[in-house]
Amino acid sequence: MFKIQNLILVFSLFSVFSTAFGQLKIGDKLPEIQLQNNKDVAIDLQSYQGKVVLVDFWASWCAPCRVANKRMAPFYNQYKSKQFEVVAISVDTDKLKWTNAIAKDKLEYVQLLDPNGFDAKSALLFGVEQLPSSYLFDSSGALVMINPTEEEIVQLINKK
Repeated sequence: MFKIQNLILVFSLFSVFSTAFGQLKIGDKLPEIQLQNNKDVAIDLQSYQGKVVLVDFWASWCAPCRVANKRMAPFYNQYKSKQFEVVAISVDTDKLKWTNAIAKDKLEYVQLLDPNGFDAKSALLFGVEQLPSSYLFDSSGALVMINPTEEEIVQLINKK
């Protein structure tokens, strides 16, 4: 009986901590995060509320991320006039490699840096476990999808 009580206690504590420190869940609001962009200007993530926002986590050393960048750049250009914004958050630890990747991939959408790898505050808050990872917020600032397809993003943009 004592072992069962200990087991229940461990699961209860795990449940409390995973709820307190877990990733964003569908319906959660755009978090309060302020990071530097590639022009050394502080950007508040919540300033994009009112638009459909795709928060995209990536890194310059991540090959799948770089492939995704090449697809996202023309997609963004096609839909940016429809109240759609991409906010890319890099977890690069090397700022020069990050800025070089932005230039090479010709990325025109918002680029933010949280330079602590997977220990970055934003990555922990969102619950990023792999790259690339993306989070789609509707115009009210509510998280509606994690890792959406382009078609799902377009549906939300057109719904607005």
